[in-house]
Amino acid sequence: MLTSVRLRLLTLALLPLIVLMPLLLILGMTRWTADYDEVLIANVESDLRIAEQYLARIMEGTGLDLRGISEAADFTNILMQEPERAGQFFETKRAELGLDFLYYLPRGAAQDAAERWPVVQTALQGTPRTAVDIFAAKDLEALPGRLAGRARIQLIATEAAVPTQRTVEDRGMVVHAAAPVRVPGHDGVLVGGILLNRNLDFIDTINALVYLNAVTGGERQGTATLFLEDVRVSTNVRLFEDVRALGTRVSAVVRSGVLDKGQTWLDRAFVVNDWYISGYLPITDSFGERVGMLYVGFLEAPFAAAKREAYLWMIGAFIAVLAISVPVFLWLAGGIFAPLERMTQTMQRVEDGDLSARNGSIGSRDEIGQVAAHLDSLLNQIQDRDRDLRTWAGELNERVDQRTAELREANAKLEQTFQQLVMSEKLASIGEITAGVAHEINNPVAVIQGNVDVMRETLADNAEPVRTELDLIDRQVTRISAIVGKLLQFARPGEYAETATAVDIPPIVADCLVLVEHMLTRSQIETVTVLDQVPSVRIDPGELQQVVINLIVNALQAMGDQGRLTLKVSPQSREGVPGACLTVQDTGPGIPADRIASVFDPFYTTKIAEGTGLGLSISQTIVQRAGGIISAKNLEAGGAAFEVWLPQTAGREMAAQ
Repeated sequence: MLTSVRLRLLTLALLPLIVLMPLLLILGMTRWTADYDEVLIANVESDLRIAEQYLARIMEGTGLDLRGISEAADFTNILMQEPERAGQFFETKRAELGLDFLYYLPRGAAQDAAERWPVVQTALQGTPRTAVDIFAAKDLEALPGRLAGRARIQLIATEAAVPTQRTVEDRGMVVHAAAPVRVPGHDGVLVGGILLNRNLDFIDTINALVYLNAVTGGERQGTATLFLEDVRVSTNVRLFEDVRALGTRVSAVVRSGVLDKGQTWLDRAFVVNDWYISGYLPITDSFGERVGMLYVGFLEAPFAAAKREAYLWMIGAFIAVLAISVPVFLWLAGGIFAPLERMTQTMQRVEDGDLSARNGSIGSRDEIGQVAAHLDSLLNQIQDRDRDLRTWAGELNERVDQRTAELREANAKLEQTFQQLVMSEKLASIGEITAGVAHEINNPVAVIQGNVDVMRETLADNAEPVRTELDLIDRQVTRISAIVGKLLQFARPGEYAETATAVDIPPIVADCLVLVEHMLTRSQIETVTVLDQVPSVRIDPGELQQVVINLIVNALQAMGDQGRLTLKVSPQSREGVPGACLTVQDTGPGIPADRIASVFDPFYTTKIAEGTGLGLSISQTIVQRAGGIISAKNLEAGGAAFEVWLPQTAGREMAAQ
C-alpha cells in the first residue's frame, strides 16, 4: 500500500514535468525553428535585393555611359569631320567602359534594327534605354570580339531539371543599351552592351557585395548565379574544387515558380550538389518576357547543424532536470511517508491485540498530523470502552452466580434490550457514516470542480494538452443545463428572453451557415442562398440565430448525406404590415401530411432516441414573442419548407414614411 502511495505521489508530482515539459519544449523548439527559418529567408531576401540592385546599377551605368558618348563633343567631331576614325574611337571607348561591343547605326540601319530590338526602337524615338536581351548565336557572330565563342556553354545533365534534348547553350545574355544620336547630318543610334555569359567578374562582384559578412556567406558558402532561362551561364557555384558549374540547370520546381509563374523564390533549394537557402529573381528582357534568373544563396548545413545542437542541448537539459527532480522529490516527500508508515504500524499492533499502541507526536501540524492525533483519540476511547466492558462483565458474572434465578428473566430482557441497542447504534452509525461520507465526498467534489477552474485559469494557453478532458466536463454540465434551460424556456419563455433589437436578417443567416459548416462539409449537400435586401426586424439576435440554426439542422438531418439546402430572405407584407420572410427549404422526404399540424407541438419528434422534441416549439415561441409567424409546408417538387415572417421595426417604418 505504501509502495502504491509512493508511486502515486511520485507520478502526480512528475507527470507535469514528464508530459507537459516535453510538450512545451516541442512547442518552443517548433516556434524557434520557424522564427530561425524566417530569419534565414529574410537574410537571403536581403541578399537577393543587393544582387538585383547591382545588376540594375550595371544596366543604368551602361546606359549613362552610352548617353555620355553620344552627347560628347569628340564623338560629334568624329562623325562630322573624321568619320574614318570612328572605328578606332569606338574601340577605345569600349575598352575604357568595359563594354563587349560598341557601334553606331545610322537612321536607316537603326530603323531595320528597331524592328528586332525594342531598345533600339526607343532610342530611335529619342529616349535612351537599357535592358537585358538574349542574342542568338548568329547575332553574336556578327559582333567583334568572338562573343559567340564566349557565350557557348556545354550543357551538363542535372538531376531534377526539366528534360531537354539540347546539348549546348549558344545564346548570349547581354546588357543591351542604346542612346539616340542627334548630330547634324548623322541622325542615328549608338548601341553598346556587355555579354553576361562567362562574365565571372560580374558574378564574383555580386558575391563579394552580398557576402562581405561571413555569417551567411564566407568562403565558398555564399554563392551567386546568373541563369539564361534555366542554364547557369555565369556562376561561382562549384561542380568540383576549381570547376564552376557552368552549363548545369536549375530544378524543374524552381523553373516553374520563377520563369513560368514570375514569382520570387525564397526557400531552401538543392543547388548542384548541396542544399542552400536560396533566392531566385526572374529577369525580363526588353520585350517583357522572362528570359532568365538571378540567384544568390548560402549553405544550409551550418545552420542545420546549429539547430540540431540547440535541440540536443535542450533535450539534455530536460533529462538532467528530470534526473535531479526524482531524488529531490523523494527526499521532500519523506515528511509524508514517515507519518503514514507510523500510523500503519500502530494499526497493525492494535489488530494484534495491543490496545495501548499510539502514534504519538509526529512533528507535523498539517492534515496528516491531525489525522494521526484523531486516530490516537479514537484508540483512547476504544481502550476506555474495552476496560469498562471488562469491568461490567465481571460484575455481571458475580450477580449471575448469586442471583441466577432472578437474573434469567432480566438477562432475557437485557439481551432483547441489547439487541435493540445494537440495532439503534447500527442505524445511528450508518446515519452518521452516511452523513460523514456525503460530507467527505462533497468536499473533494467541490475541490475537484474548483481545481478544474483553477487549472484552466492558471495554465491558460498551456492547458491545451488537457483541454479535451476539461472541455468534456464542461460539455456534460452544459448538456444538463441546456436540457433544463430548454424546458424552462419552453415553460416560462418570458423570463428567459433577452433584449430585442433591430436586426438585419441576411448577416444572421450568413453567420449561421458558418456555424454549421462542419455539418455541410462532411456531406454532399449543396447550399443555395438568395439574400435580398430586406427591412430590419425587431428580435433578439441570439434568439433569431437559435431559430435559424434549428431549422437548418433539421433540414440537414432530413436530407441525410446529399440534397440541396435553400435559404431565401425576401421582403414580404402580411395583412398590410411590411416585414421580412426567411424560407428554409430542403429536398428531403418532407413531412407526413397528417403530422404537419403537430410539428410545433412540445416533445414532438421523429428522431427516435435523439433530440428532445422542443426545438421547433421553442422556435415558435421565440418568433411569436417577436410578433412574427412561423409555418411549415411540403413542396410539390419534394422536401419541406419552413417560413419565418417577422414585422419591420418601427424605426424603419418611420424612416420609410
